[in-house]
Amino acid sequence: MRLGLVTISAMLASAPAGAQWLQFPTPGVPRLPDGKPNLTAPAPRLPNGKPDLSGIWETTPGYTGNIAKDLKPGEVSFQPWAAALYKHRQDTLSRDDPQARCVLSGVPRENVVPYPFKILNSNGEIVILYEALHSYRQIFMDGRPLPKDPNPTWMGYSIGHWEDDTLVIESSGFVDNNWLDNNGHPGTEALHLTERLHRRDFGHIDFKMTIDDPKAYTKPWVVNLVFNLNPSTELIEYVCDENEKDVSHLVGK
Repeated sequence: MRLGLVTISAMLASAPAGAQWLQFPTPGVPRLPDGKPNLTAPAPRLPNGKPDLSGIWETTPGYTGNIAKDLKPGEVSFQPWAAALYKHRQDTLSRDDPQARCVLSGVPRENVVPYPFKILNSNGEIVILYEALHSYRQIFMDGRPLPKDPNPTWMGYSIGHWEDDTLVIESSGFVDNNWLDNNGHPGTEALHLTERLHRRDFGHIDFKMTIDDPKAYTKPWVVNLVFNLNPSTELIEYVCDENEKDVSHLVGK
């Protein structure tokens, strides 16, 4: 892991910085006179004129536990069964979190975990590589519809289109035991996730996601975040169950 384990952090600190390209300057990054990246320079663009979202990004910190922490009371309106489940997960300190047993985090949780991710432009699709749990998403840009009867997955199925300079991603087809954050906001197979990404300058993406899951919530709710570019790093390998020693000590209540 990049963060969290003291032993791993110490190992990385003692290793040469270039060994895993963690401090390798990315070519093509605009720079200030002192050589530092100019993260407020204009956003780069693709040959078709749309913003190029490529790069390694890190999310706004502080939302891993509670994806809805900025929302006012009542903005997240649970169905009764979902409210009871969320309370149970809180009371048991998230002991049943499937991610603790190396199941994929899924989305939207991947948008709030403290690990970087890489956006790649490919022919007819956008690919997102997540360092966390070595996972990925494919966002198809070829006009296909979302599948009508998909095999449920943790990452869902995603299609995208542009609205002016904003990439709009629509996703569905999720598993019925989705955790939206570490505290356990529930998601179900009815979840429809809409994500809007606007690269306002070279170093920042304004990110808005609408969580619409009528099985778990009485109305859609919206979370706003910022993705920050890290111009001098690369993804490193994340193997969840290698030498794992924590799950047997989860106590809950």
